[in-house]
Amino acid sequence: MSTRVIRSGNNLEVPVPLALLALALGAFGIGMTEFVIMGLLPEVAADFGVSIPTAGYLVTGYALGVVAGAPLMTVLGARVTRRRMLMLLMGLFVVGNTVSALAPGYEVMLAGRIVASLTHGAFFGIGSVVAAELVAPGKRAGAIALMFTGLTVANVVGVPLGTFVGQAAGWRVTFLGVAALGLLGLLGVARLVPEMPRPEGVRLRDEVAALRDVQVLLAMAMTVLGFGGVFAALTYVAPMMTEVAGYSDASVTWLLVLFGIGMVVGNLVGGRYADRALMPLLYLSLGALSLVLALFTVTAHNRFAAAVTITLIGGLGFATVPPLQKRVLDRAAGAPTLASAVNIGAFNLGNALAAWLGGLVISAGWGYTAPNGVGALLAASALVLAVVSRLLERRDEHGARGRDLAEPRRPVPAVRRG
Repeated sequence: MSTRVIRSGNNLEVPVPLALLALALGAFGIGMTEFVIMGLLPEVAADFGVSIPTAGYLVTGYALGVVAGAPLMTVLGARVTRRRMLMLLMGLFVVGNTVSALAPGYEVMLAGRIVASLTHGAFFGIGSVVAAELVAPGKRAGAIALMFTGLTVANVVGVPLGTFVGQAAGWRVTFLGVAALGLLGLLGVARLVPEMPRPEGVRLRDEVAALRDVQVLLAMAMTVLGFGGVFAALTYVAPMMTEVAGYSDASVTWLLVLFGIGMVVGNLVGGRYADRALMPLLYLSLGALSLVLALFTVTAHNRFAAAVTITLIGGLGFATVPPLQKRVLDRAAGAPTLASAVNIGAFNLGNALAAWLGGLVISAGWGYTAPNGVGALLAASALVLAVVSRLLERRDEHGARGRDLAEPRRPVPAVRRG
């Protein structure tokens, strides 16, 4: 990553990596609040006197809040500089998690979860734009990947630690800790991220118009289907590993750590190569993801093979994140903020779609490994869309070259001499 120096919001000269790390810290907190609730559902349900399925709405409500909040918060912040909007979002994140931690009842905690979720999509969307603008054009995917490293590391370190603390000292302590992380993220953005005004002349209608670009829509559809493939398997990994592979309940946490390690590696690899060969990387990662998910229906019956497969799913799934986010930014280059945020919502839409489809096949009596087959089909569908996207792009490029060749050349006027 470049060590170029920028002038931060406090008018201090700081290296670019420090500004990206400030964004990654905010992403770490957001990743923790999204996923740590899954390990603490029994404690939360017992505290509020509700059933586990009812407590599960704390997960569903968050996911739906991300989908709705991504465009909503981006539009509301249309007249605010990106740095200031990132600070406002982290402030709202702190409020939401503090409300959750101090909630006297289930309904209040659900409201706190929804408030926190509204910041998720807009933070990653605007943060992606800021990260990309901090570096040279050939390093943008790597910068985006560095910011998303905060989310992936949260799954390796933050979520297991937060689950342990919540089980030992109470789930409210965990959510107060998440709120404290959000406050650190806010201070980091305020001190290290430069003030970046929006490009002059870009209006809300331009942001909305960018969403009508066919290539932007195809990239978002790839996001929904590709990430849906990952979460079709991950959503039901606990019963799959305990009932099929034969792991103990306590072992599921460490299996999720392996998934998180795969996420970190895949995200960094995706960021490294997306700047060099974006579409080939998507073909490879989506194709391999589809194959691995299909094999998971078999490898889930063996403990060692299941652990390896879970790690590969995390790696291949997150190898698609930097290239998909960069493709949306490239295609909506004139007005990227809203498109970038909506694409983050697409990740969570894929999560919700996959969880629903996986639940359907389990309810139909096809067993706990059936969601893996659903995930394989979703990832394969994303691969088909990637091929279609590239074919359409080539057709447009060929048409543009044809028009250039067909355009008559203007005669060069003769030069009159003396």
